[in-house]
Amino acid sequence: MTAVATPSTGHAADAPSTPGGGPDLLDLLESEAVHIIREAVAELERPAMLFSGGKDSVVMLHLAAKAFWPGRVPFPVVHVDTGHNFPEVLAFRDATVEQFGVELVVASVQEYLDDGRLVERPDGTRNPLQTVPLLDVVEARRFDGLFGGGRRDEDKARAKERVVSLRDTFGRWDPKNQRPELWRLYNTRHAPGEHVRVFPLSNWTELDVWRYIAREGIALPSLYYAHEREVFERDGMLLTPGEHVVPRAGEVVRTASVRYRTVGDATCTGAVESDARDADAVVAEVAAATITERGATRADDRLSEAAMEDRKKEGYF
Repeated sequence: MTAVATPSTGHAADAPSTPGGGPDLLDLLESEAVHIIREAVAELERPAMLFSGGKDSVVMLHLAAKAFWPGRVPFPVVHVDTGHNFPEVLAFRDATVEQFGVELVVASVQEYLDDGRLVERPDGTRNPLQTVPLLDVVEARRFDGLFGGGRRDEDKARAKERVVSLRDTFGRWDPKNQRPELWRLYNTRHAPGEHVRVFPLSNWTELDVWRYIAREGIALPSLYYAHEREVFERDGMLLTPGEHVVPRAGEVVRTASVRYRTVGDATCTGAVESDARDADAVVAEVAAATITERGATRADDRLSEAAMEDRKKEGYF
């Protein structure tokens, strides 16, 4: 079983401070995220947390564990499984939910393809197919709020969204229908059939996440750290050959030291060459990066400049 670190139970006030004596940025971000999670749980009837086993969702679950310590996390986690996920990530996902003692709800894209409710895309990428299974599980389980790991630096569409984002009865997002959040007051009210998405990491960046992982000693899937792997280049990305990713004529497979900045669907998620084998080394690498993680390693986000926003309007994460 994959090793999973037990979350620290300390409070932000116990963490290191800046030289001036006040709390540092990570303390403030942690405190804000814990506050958001607690407020949403207090106001919602049936919340859940989107959890893929990726670094942002792992950090979010770690924060939820802090928010409700010494009790357990009081809601289930939901994973929309494309069927093309990395085996290492699925193993880590299962070990993590067991460690935290939370219920795992899986919505399977493969099941929708098998019974004809969805049709495989010509390019084989399944990330855009996650929307329907996600909205169906929201309706079936009557979830009125979903915690998501969106960050402000991840995508232009993410940055447009408030901490609490209203979704209509069809699960759709209207960027023009944004509620004010003055004085950090978060409005989770919604009509029957609607639900909200709540983003505790809204003010975090990729660098903040990695600095927090390093500080807290949070365990992650091994793919996030440099390792030797067979890869080939396609459209400027390094993909791993396998059952769902087959090199085309002229695509040369080689062995390289790589890591993944994000760990989504293996058919459209690329690796980057790296020697960063621990969290501190990744922090240094991310601090020097000039391209966002999704822009560099997610083919489905390259379909158009508004690809993510279009999918969010349909009900995507």
